Amino acid sequence: MSRVMEPLTVGRVIGEVIDIFSPSVRMNVTYNSNVRVANGHELMPSMVVSKPRVDIGGDDMRSFYTLIMTDPDAPSPSDPYLREHLHWMVTDIPGTTDASFGREIVGYEGPKPVIGIHRYVFILFKQRGRQTVRGPTSRDHFNTRSFSLDNGLGLPVAAVYFNAQRETAARRR
Repeated sequence: MSRVMEPLTVGRVIGEVIDIFSPSVRMNVTYNSNVRVANGHELMPSMVVSKPRVDIGGDDMRSFYTLIMTDPDAPSPSDPYLREHLHWMVTDIPGTTDASFGREIVGYEGPKPVIGIHRYVFILFKQRGRQTVRGPTSRDHFNTRSFSLDNGLGLPVAAVYFNAQRETAARRR
């Protein structure tokens, strides 16, 4: 197993959210121009209020990608009955650009974990063509696998996740 895939497996992203895949596209997720998302690292909710910059590698600008950000631990990791909660979706992102060049289907909703440590997962899929992806009907009970199947996206080409938990007054200092 590659070093890229191991944290996704240990963090149960592979298995609970997506199936095992071979990463084939570079994706960098950065908040506030200096906080880069790395698998399993903890970010405080106050650091991720605004949508991040998501840089996409890819073949060329004729390839298009769909980006999904989801929380598989909603409303709590011990009882994730809303699994998954969709935080953001952007489609038609041209390769070699960033998500701002795509079409935002579901607006960014910053993490607000109430109880426990939540995983926030960014998943990138390569589309068959432009404007081939239909938006979801709801943020709650979102299912990345079903969405991918319904839209003919196949397996992901990149994924990364971070952890976050509720901030107490003492943790903000």
